[in-house]
Amino acid sequence: MFATDRTLVNPKFEGYKLDAVDQDDCVARHSLQYIATQSTVSTNSPLSFQEVQSRITHNHISVAPDDPRAVYIDAQYRVILIELHPGTHIPSFRAVYELPRPIKSQDGPHHEYPSAAFLSSPEIFVSDGSGLLYILRDSGPSASFELLGIYELPQSTPFRIHSITRIHPDKAIVILSSRTYAASAPKRQNAVDFDVWAVKFNLFLVPSTDGAVQPFNIAWQRRGQAVPIHVAYDESRRVFMLLGDSAYGQVEAPVVSPYNPSADEMAPIPRANENLDASATPEPPKPPPYSWTQTSDSVTVVFPLLSTTSKTDIKVTFSPQTLTLHVQSDAVADIPLPRYSAERLWGGISTSSSMWTWDREGETHVGLLTLHLDKQHEGTRWPHVFAASGTSPEDPEVPETMDPSELWKIRESLEKYTAALGSGEDASGLGLGTGLPSLATGEMDDEVDDSIGRAAQLTWVGEDGSVPSWASKSSGLPRLLSTELPRSGAGNSLVVKNGLDGTVFVLESASSPEEPAKWTHSSTFSVLSFVLASKTDTRFTYHIPSKAVFAFDNGTRDRSGNVYIYRAAPPSEKWAKQAVLGVGHEGSLLGVGAVQKDNETILLCLTERELVLISNI
Repeated sequence: MFATDRTLVNPKFEGYKLDAVDQDDCVARHSLQYIATQSTVSTNSPLSFQEVQSRITHNHISVAPDDPRAVYIDAQYRVILIELHPGTHIPSFRAVYELPRPIKSQDGPHHEYPSAAFLSSPEIFVSDGSGLLYILRDSGPSASFELLGIYELPQSTPFRIHSITRIHPDKAIVILSSRTYAASAPKRQNAVDFDVWAVKFNLFLVPSTDGAVQPFNIAWQRRGQAVPIHVAYDESRRVFMLLGDSAYGQVEAPVVSPYNPSADEMAPIPRANENLDASATPEPPKPPPYSWTQTSDSVTVVFPLLSTTSKTDIKVTFSPQTLTLHVQSDAVADIPLPRYSAERLWGGISTSSSMWTWDREGETHVGLLTLHLDKQHEGTRWPHVFAASGTSPEDPEVPETMDPSELWKIRESLEKYTAALGSGEDASGLGLGTGLPSLATGEMDDEVDDSIGRAAQLTWVGEDGSVPSWASKSSGLPRLLSTELPRSGAGNSLVVKNGLDGTVFVLESASSPEEPAKWTHSSTFSVLSFVLASKTDTRFTYHIPSKAVFAFDNGTRDRSGNVYIYRAAPPSEKWAKQAVLGVGHEGSLLGVGAVQKDNETILLCLTERELVLISNI
């Protein structure tokens, strides 16, 4: 589903150069008359990991879709309207509504952060974080907003607002999320579930006169194991995209209580021709089929074979774009024989200077077949040996071996592996758990590399709550690095991890709702995953497709926060520009948004005591 366009990947990219942007020209700071906060009402029950993570990445500012204005809720539960004056970038702040203060309860449900979203420039939907939704409408330049209605979920469950979508001139759907408190929800140790609600509104609202709380008109509900990261609406397919750390399934599915058998009941059931008295020893993990390394002008690929293999049994044919490798052997071997028939290589090679060697000398019974491939384009970095690497179990992804001087360990690893198959001993002593790429141990920090981004899933839900005919309940995707900067576009683009790079994928519009979702690789931020790994306190990571990625780290009263801007560059460029701007001089960074003013994108960065505007970037 996320197919990379190789023409948009830059294997010759060398890095980012600092663009010395003048802070005074780009950054303007404005003190807040109404102080923002990220404190919440405490309870006796602890927060789950998913709730803590959601609170850290909660965006406290909401931007209007068609005007340079935004709102946030201050520490006194006042709705604060921010407006940028025409002709200048100077903001004004106005308290347009005061929400009732939530009642503190140590034994009640966890309160959420207050949240808000614009339906249009004059109409705002505001959640107080304790279970009530207020619909407000602008009454004029100096007046407070008028109240159109107050709504709540069943059991007054606290919730947060994710998005508002006008699906018809007189109808809108608001997506909410809440922690699951239903008694029917399955109980999981040290974890909680989360509900996603779609509530429908008729937009011909009459201002409320009595302040009565009304129940939501719930269109559909889903349940998952995490708070959604991002919610977007695809108008062409009339579906909602829920992006989160888990899938979001139907709530109506029956819940089966887990059954814990006693010790006497835990007996295995024998299968046909199975001897349960025989001791079962698990097979050791199998190493990858080959190891490889590269220089600026060549690629070396090493295949382990039985040392009894004759040179005449090895058939290797090179072409400028493919490799054919067949090994004939009548012996029963624990080591699988490589077989490639016109397998397409990742890059082109020069057949006249490419060669292969067979080394079966040594004390072990494993020899090494080595292919020396001469690159057609010197200086091009190959991310894989074969073009199809990682696309199927038959074509596994094999990371590059960093130290070619240690290729002798392949023999030792394969020797240990084949010996373990026969004896049943643990084969992990030489690092076979990670296979041949363990030769790179010490050169890469796999734990840090794997932690970059989030392992997100996509769930597609129609306007009426149905699952589209073209979609499964959820779809996995590569590790998520960034979502679109709020209000900078339609919100239907993602940056995902592709090796060291960050590839931008855009959801293409459909000609009919029945057309399957199609993600197109539109651009690449080279080595983005690598540079983000060095950021230890990143709070928000957003992007503007084909222009820039913004990594915001958190600031405190003792240390200022920064935004790291990584600009896009054409695939032919070896260098791209990077800028660093100070943001959080007055407290932690709480929210980020973008407004369009005078054909320019202006970033609004809300801290606890300042509003920081970033322009001319």
